[in-house]
Amino acid sequence: MKKIIAAIDGLKYSDSAVHYAVHLAQETNAHLVGVFLDDFTYHSYKIYELVSKSGGVDEEKHKRLEIADQQAREASVNNFSKACREASLNFSVHHDRNIALHELLHESIYADLMVIGNKETLTHYEETIPTRFIRDLLSEVQCPVLVVPTKYKPLDKLVLLYDGQPSSVHAIRTFSSLFPELKYLETEVISVRESKGNQHVPDNRLMKEFMKRHFPQAYYTVLQGYADTEIPQKLKTQEGNILVVLGAYERSRVSRWFRESLADILMQEIDAPLFIAHSR
Repeated sequence: MKKIIAAIDGLKYSDSAVHYAVHLAQETNAHLVGVFLDDFTYHSYKIYELVSKSGGVDEEKHKRLEIADQQAREASVNNFSKACREASLNFSVHHDRNIALHELLHESIYADLMVIGNKETLTHYEETIPTRFIRDLLSEVQCPVLVVPTKYKPLDKLVLLYDGQPSSVHAIRTFSSLFPELKYLETEVISVRESKGNQHVPDNRLMKEFMKRHFPQAYYTVLQGYADTEIPQKLKTQEGNILVVLGAYERSRVSRWFRESLADILMQEIDAPLFIAHSR
């Protein structure tokens, strides 16, 4: 039995992340763990809201806000548990109360897949996608991650991004191993060649031999140009609800400061779940 973890901010419950996690756990008969990131440094309120007119801390207001946060977290756990019971899933709940990123990275060592919303910040501030929390998570995570949009959509099609590098093959192999039940979906392999006139996927013979054992019904599309521009444009034209598989975040933390990864660009430009796996 596989283990899927859904990373959940109890103060900003992501119904979409839970819905995707529940669906995939049902498809694979997996054990689903709701990891509630109850970071002790994180509250729904801002510190300045506690300042009284006299300049000190309004203890009574502080107590009320703390109770409200606790009630919100309890409601989130109840919502998650209800969704799992209605889906007849084997599930459990973890409460991680230390620094959220460190706790989640530790949880990832012992998981087959992590599902998380693309807007997660674990702060009371809004950030542009991808958030700093998601960037930092993806750079260090120890299991594949499914980063999902804010609205759940039933899956119609798989899009596998392949550039000839080991990381992209690893991502496809990992997805195939985790979700053999999803191979009935329409599957397209997309590659991009910068040189004009080359219409073959990289390592054409070896790749197609490999794919026949994993996704025998897959078909291939080779685009001309640069991946960072051609792939987002191609994905925006897709009909139905796609799930995109890619290898990502292979570069060092410093290099990512100067150049976005393709995963970053796709999170910004398309409204679809991204399955991200990278070899180490």
